[in-house]
This record gives sequence, structure tokens and C-alpha cells, in this order.
Amino acid sequence: MPVIDLAVTPLRELNQALHDITSGSNDTHFEVINPRGHHAVAVGVDQPVTVDVKGSVGYYCAGMNDQATITIHGSAGPGVAENMMSGTVVVKGDASQYAGATGRGGLLVIEGNASSRCGISMKGIDIVVHGNIGHMSAFMAQAGNLVVLGDAGEALGDSLYEARIFVRGAVKSLGADCIEKEMRAEHLEILAELLDKAGVADARPEEFKRYGSARKLYNFHIDNADAY
Repeated sequence: MPVIDLAVTPLRELNQALHDITSGSNDTHFEVINPRGHHAVAVGVDQPVTVDVKGSVGYYCAGMNDQATITIHGSAGPGVAENMMSGTVVVKGDASQYAGATGRGGLLVIEGNASSRCGISMKGIDIVVHGNIGHMSAFMAQAGNLVVLGDAGEALGDSLYEARIFVRGAVKSLGADCIEKEMRAEHLEILAELLDKAGVADARPEEFKRYGSARKLYNFHIDNADAY
């Protein structure tokens, strides 16, 4: 297993090594030590490898991830797993703003709390947050699932499209066009699968509420002008 020490190895060399991996490579598990808050660690990985980052990172860690399993054994700065395509990213600590932004696929698990705008403009990614999330989360979220075991801040799901939001705790306020919806059997099944994938053993799908789009902002209507 290659071990890359960012105290002595330039970050560019780490990312280049990850980009150079080809299908069938023998190097399938990388360990990154001494990340020391570096930005853009393990970005653009496009092979089914495992990367363990032993410490906290700065912004845009695991951005554009495609197929890889990346675990951050610490906290992550803004934009973790931004524009993720597939694979799995796990943050063992907390995540800063816009975690999982514009993500198109894969699974992002945050075992601590997430700050504001978690899942902004998500386009198919699944995000599971064990703790709380900040304000304006899932803003303009188009597709995918945001699961929150704790509480959600103000303006949850503002201008939401067809993404689903599941929250077990309290919601401070809902954004424009976001409403609470019925939790049907199909949603309980989706939620149970996501909780299992995210390693959540102490929560049941029945404890959550579902939120989604009222679909009143899809087209301009003068009666809804105050909501724009």
C-alpha cells in the first residue's frame, strides 16, 4: 500500500499519482498522512481505488470523485466532494460549507455536522449527515437524496426541484416552495437503504420526515411573485 506523506511530498505529486492509475493497477489502496489542511487533496480520482486521508483537509477535497472510496479521518473544509460523479466519500469529522455541491452521483457521508448550503444544486448525489446541517441546505437541489439525522437550519430546500430531503430532527424553517410531504413505503425503503450504506445503526426510517418541492416555482405565476 503506497503511503504518501504530504509533509515531504508535494500535493501535486499525490494527485498526479492518483490520476496515473490505470484499470488493473496493483496500487488500489493509498494512505495519505500529514494532510495538514491542504486544499484539493485527492481530486479527480477516476478509478475504483481506496484513499485514506489521515487528518483534516482544506477546501475541495475529493472533488469530481468518480468510482473511488475516499475517507477523511478528520474534518473537511468547504466544497468536499463537489461535483462528485460516483463512488463514496466519508468525512469522519465535520464538513464546512457546500458539502457535496452539484454532485451528480455516489454517496457522501458526513459523520459529524455539515455547515451551510450542504447539497446545494445536487444533481443525483446521496448525502447522509449524522449530525446537523446549516442554513440554505439543498438550495436548488435537482435530484438525489439528502438525509439528516440531526437538525436543519433556516431555508431548507429553498427553490427545490425533485431532490428528496429526509430529516429526523427539527427544521428551523423551510425555503421557498419546499413543503413537508407524505412518507410513503417507497421512501421508507429508499431511506433504509441509505442509512445502511452510511453505517447508521441507531435510527429508523419511521423517525424521519420527508420534504420536497411544492412545484409552484417551476413556471412563473404572478400569484407566487413574492416567493421568487
